[in-house]
Amino acid sequence: MKNIVETAIAAGSFTTLAAALGAADLVETLKGPGPFTVFAPNDAAFAKLPAGTVDNLIAPAAKAKLTGILTYHVVSGKVLAAEVMKIPNAKTINGQSVSIQVVDGKVKIDSATVISADIECSNGVIHVIDSVLMPK
Repeated sequence: MKNIVETAIAAGSFTTLAAALGAADLVETLKGPGPFTVFAPNDAAFAKLPAGTVDNLIAPAAKAKLTGILTYHVVSGKVLAAEVMKIPNAKTINGQSVSIQVVDGKVKIDSATVISADIECSNGVIHVIDSVLMPK
Protein backbone atom coordinates (compact mmCIF):
# COMPACT_ATOMS: atom_id res chain seq x y z
CA MET A 1 0.00 0.00 0.00
CA LYS A 2 1.30 3.45 -0.93
CA ASN A 3 1.54 6.47 1.39
CA ILE A 4 -0.65 9.55 0.89
CA VAL A 5 1.75 11.36 -1.46
CA GLU A 6 2.47 8.26 -3.58
CA THR A 7 -1.26 7.47 -3.82
CA ALA A 8 -2.11 11.03 -4.88
CA ILE A 9 0.64 11.09 -7.53
CA ALA A 10 -0.36 7.65 -8.87
CA ALA A 11 -3.98 8.80 -9.24
CA GLY A 12 -2.89 11.35 -11.85
CA SER A 13 -5.55 13.92 -10.87
CA PHE A 14 -3.57 15.71 -8.16
CA THR A 15 -0.67 17.25 -10.10
CA THR A 16 -1.38 20.75 -8.78
CA LEU A 17 -1.68 19.49 -5.20
CA ALA A 18 1.60 17.56 -5.57
CA ALA A 19 3.37 20.67 -6.92
CA ALA A 20 1.95 22.77 -4.07
CA LEU A 21 3.06 20.22 -1.46
CA GLY A 22 6.56 20.37 -2.94
CA ALA A 23 6.60 24.17 -2.90
CA ALA A 24 5.54 24.15 0.76
CA ASP A 25 8.05 21.44 1.77
CA LEU A 26 5.20 19.20 2.98
CA VAL A 27 5.94 16.12 0.86
CA GLU A 28 8.12 14.41 3.48
CA THR A 29 5.60 15.21 6.23
CA LEU A 30 2.78 13.51 4.31
CA LYS A 31 5.04 10.58 3.49
CA GLY A 32 5.66 10.21 7.25
CA PRO A 33 4.02 7.76 9.63
CA GLY A 34 0.88 9.83 10.32
CA PRO A 35 -1.80 8.77 10.34
CA PHE A 36 -3.36 11.67 8.45
CA THR A 37 -6.72 12.41 6.91
CA VAL A 38 -6.34 14.58 3.83
CA PHE A 39 -9.20 16.45 2.19
CA ALA A 40 -7.48 16.54 -1.19
CA PRO A 41 -8.57 19.02 -3.86
CA ASN A 42 -8.13 17.50 -7.32
CA ASP A 43 -6.79 19.42 -10.32
CA ALA A 44 -10.33 20.51 -11.28
CA ALA A 45 -10.72 22.07 -7.81
CA PHE A 46 -7.52 24.10 -8.24
CA ALA A 47 -8.69 25.12 -11.74
CA LYS A 48 -11.72 26.84 -10.12
CA LEU A 49 -9.45 29.35 -8.38
CA PRO A 50 -9.06 32.77 -10.01
CA ALA A 51 -6.43 32.91 -12.77
CA GLY A 52 -2.92 33.28 -11.40
CA THR A 53 -3.79 32.16 -7.86
CA VAL A 54 -1.88 28.88 -7.99
CA ASP A 55 1.19 30.50 -9.59
CA ASN A 56 1.18 33.18 -6.90
CA LEU A 57 0.83 30.60 -4.10
CA ILE A 58 3.68 28.37 -5.27
CA ALA A 59 6.08 31.31 -5.50
CA PRO A 60 8.76 31.17 -2.77
CA ALA A 61 7.54 34.46 -1.25
CA ALA A 62 4.12 32.89 -0.57
CA LYS A 63 5.41 29.73 1.14
CA ALA A 64 3.96 30.58 4.57
CA LYS A 65 0.53 31.33 3.10
CA LEU A 66 0.62 28.18 0.95
CA THR A 67 1.64 26.08 3.95
CA GLY A 68 -1.29 27.49 5.94
CA ILE A 69 -3.73 26.64 3.14
CA LEU A 70 -2.39 23.12 2.61
CA THR A 71 -2.27 22.23 6.31
CA TYR A 72 -5.92 23.37 6.50
CA HIS A 73 -6.68 20.31 4.35
CA VAL A 74 -5.07 17.83 6.79
CA VAL A 75 -6.45 16.36 10.01
CA SER A 76 -4.31 14.33 12.38
CA GLY A 77 -5.46 10.71 12.61
CA LYS A 78 -7.27 8.42 10.19
CA VAL A 79 -10.92 9.49 9.93
CA LEU A 80 -12.98 7.37 7.55
CA ALA A 81 -16.13 8.72 5.88
CA ALA A 82 -18.50 6.95 8.28
CA GLU A 83 -16.84 8.83 11.17
CA VAL A 84 -16.52 12.13 9.27
CA MET A 85 -20.30 12.17 8.72
CA LYS A 86 -20.92 12.01 12.48
CA ILE A 87 -18.82 15.00 13.57
CA PRO A 88 -19.68 18.72 13.13
CA ASN A 89 -16.08 19.86 12.66
CA ALA A 90 -12.48 18.69 12.71
CA LYS A 91 -9.35 20.46 13.83
CA THR A 92 -6.77 20.67 11.06
CA ILE A 93 -3.02 20.59 11.59
CA ASN A 94 -2.85 24.34 10.89
CA GLY A 95 -4.84 24.83 14.13
CA GLN A 96 -8.16 25.93 12.62
CA SER A 97 -11.22 23.73 12.28
CA VAL A 98 -13.18 22.82 9.18
CA SER A 99 -16.94 22.51 9.42
CA ILE A 100 -18.54 19.24 8.37
CA GLN A 101 -22.14 18.87 7.25
CA VAL A 102 -24.17 16.29 5.37
CA VAL A 103 -26.36 18.07 2.80
CA ASP A 104 -28.67 16.03 0.57
CA GLY A 105 -26.61 12.93 1.31
CA LYS A 106 -23.32 14.60 0.37
CA VAL A 107 -20.56 15.42 2.82
CA LYS A 108 -19.47 19.07 2.80
CA ILE A 109 -16.14 20.17 4.25
CA ASP A 110 -16.60 23.93 4.68
CA SER A 111 -18.01 24.76 1.20
CA ALA A 112 -16.31 21.86 -0.63
CA THR A 113 -18.10 18.61 -1.45
CA VAL A 114 -16.45 15.22 -0.94
CA ILE A 115 -16.55 13.54 -4.36
CA SER A 116 -14.61 10.38 -3.46
CA ALA A 117 -14.06 9.06 0.05
CA ASP A 118 -11.98 6.51 1.90
CA ILE A 119 -8.97 6.16 -0.39
CA GLU A 120 -6.89 4.20 2.09
CA CYS A 121 -3.14 4.71 2.25
CA SER A 122 -0.38 3.19 4.37
CA ASN A 123 -0.29 6.32 6.56
CA GLY A 124 -3.92 7.49 6.51
CA VAL A 125 -6.81 8.22 4.20
CA ILE A 126 -7.66 10.63 1.37
CA HIS A 127 -11.09 12.14 0.76
CA VAL A 128 -11.21 13.94 -2.61
CA ILE A 129 -12.96 17.33 -2.58
CA ASP A 130 -14.19 19.55 -5.41
CA SER A 131 -12.87 22.90 -4.14
CA VAL A 132 -9.77 24.26 -2.44
CA LEU A 133 -10.41 25.06 1.23
CA MET A 134 -9.29 28.46 2.46
CA PRO A 135 -8.49 29.04 6.14
CA LYS A 136 -10.31 31.89 7.87
